[in-house]
Amino acid sequence: MQENLKDRIQEQQEYVDKVNKINLGKNLKYIVLTMGCQLNENDSEKISGMIEEMGYTRTDKIEEADLIAFNTCCVRENAEDRLFGKLGEVKKYKEEKGTIIAIGGCMMQEKHMVEKLKKSYPFFDIVFGPHTLYKFPEDVYNTLTTRKRIEDILDIDGEIIEGLPIRRDDKIKASVAIMNGCNNFCTYCIVPYVRGRERSRKAEDIIKEIEGLAKQGYKEITLLGQNVNSYMRVEREKGEDVGQIDSFAKLLRKVNEIPGIERIRFISPHPKDFTDDVIEAIRDCDKVCKIIHLPLQSGSSKVLKDMNRKYTKEQYLQLVDKMKNKIPNVAFSTDIIVGFPGETEEDFEDTLDVVEKVCFEQVFMFIYSRRVGTPADKMENQVPEEIKHERFNRLKELVESQIELNNKKFVGTKQKVLVEGKSKTNENMLTGRTDTNKVVNFEGPDELIGKMVDLKIASEHMWYLKGEI
Repeated sequence: MQENLKDRIQEQQEYVDKVNKINLGKNLKYIVLTMGCQLNENDSEKISGMIEEMGYTRTDKIEEADLIAFNTCCVRENAEDRLFGKLGEVKKYKEEKGTIIAIGGCMMQEKHMVEKLKKSYPFFDIVFGPHTLYKFPEDVYNTLTTRKRIEDILDIDGEIIEGLPIRRDDKIKASVAIMNGCNNFCTYCIVPYVRGRERSRKAEDIIKEIEGLAKQGYKEITLLGQNVNSYMRVEREKGEDVGQIDSFAKLLRKVNEIPGIERIRFISPHPKDFTDDVIEAIRDCDKVCKIIHLPLQSGSSKVLKDMNRKYTKEQYLQLVDKMKNKIPNVAFSTDIIVGFPGETEEDFEDTLDVVEKVCFEQVFMFIYSRRVGTPADKMENQVPEEIKHERFNRLKELVESQIELNNKKFVGTKQKVLVEGKSKTNENMLTGRTDTNKVVNFEGPDELIGKMVDLKIASEHMWYLKGEI
């Protein structure tokens, strides 16, 4: 099996060489537009790596690009709206100079979306899904030589292909996917249908990638997956030979040993799979950040059951208490969906109650968005839009009041901050993040970029802290 995958990578390298010959001396440019989560961003880094090997150079100006690749998301409706808006914009470039338009990502696994593209935006050249991403050089070659539209989408679960080139923008922080797909089938979520079933990367491949990043000077690693704390679960249940690192807890401990890496984060875990060995690994590993992203989605046990989340409000709060007791100074971030079908005022009050009790450092709030192909889309008791927005605003008000309180606790304390670069809003300031992911802006020399520094927190502001060396 592994030899077969190596053969496929070698075959794609041959297409890379063929495209290079066609493009020789033409000084062609490309842009990748990413719409979605960090897994999408990780895929986009691989798409960029393959395109650069084919002889294209990166541009930030869409009008300059000879190849435009969209990496799409289908979790929320606004991602679709962004894609259609951008496609309307790039049509003129296609007409003027024959720009290659490639559309990939999760949205392309939805048949109705591909049909909509064919009908309303027929000028695109390539559609490809997450399972066929590795074949992008072949798709580009076929487009250049035949000028026919290429559709490269698999309905089946894809395999994990190792060895793809990666082009990362950030030189300090890097994301590393440890698994693909999901087996949970939350009723609101399209991910299992478009990214396929859960499959984990071999630990040796993950460790090798992170060791390589450490040698390149990367300081912070984020381990990615739809459900990271079930790493290797499917493979264990199948009786596959998974080696010594056969759980997420063991993987965390192994990554913690890699010299050069100073911080480890991970997203997203599932509360139902948060076992004691993972909690103990977070406690014991000095490099693992003590902020845990623990998606709540709803505080109502009834709504959680309708969502197929497999835990109750009480079980979630018990898990939080267990972590607070076992991990000193632990903090939490979360995801919450407002307005899920059937959510009553009482259900929403349960969500507010959990938020008040946990006091999250960060809350990613979303208004429920219907997704074609999910069970929740067919539920009859959809919540009216005006009620969704009214509840969203009440949740936002509570969360912002908590952020203000949490921020005040930092003033006067000393914090270790990984310096990421210059502040986007003030060129004279540097910016970085604490262990708990708080943004800290401060004055300092550029040579501190990429280093861990001790800062005293002088003042707090809603979305950042101000620090002093």
